Amino acid sequence: MLRLGLLLLIVPPLALMAGYMIEQAQVDACLDSGGAWHYAEAECVSSGEYPFVPFMMRHPLLVNGGMLLSVVGLFFCLIGLYKGRS
Repeated sequence: MLRLGLLLLIVPPLALMAGYMIEQAQVDACLDSGGAWHYAEAECVSSGEYPFVPFMMRHPLLVNGGMLLSVVGLFFCLIGLYKGRS
């Protein structure tokens, strides 16, 4: 139970950070090339201005689901530590 809890506690936030950083790298490359990033379409456009849309607004299920899995992992860790290695 403790190992599963630790996996659920650590892996979802790491996956969220990886997804966010990959997207930010794409945005940065687009802006460096002189383009404009269209957040809703997730693509680089040669001209125009598009409003910033936060990562959580674009991927609510991913963010909320990941955080929920982390909380479940925390509870699994607590249960695993409470029961010990019987």
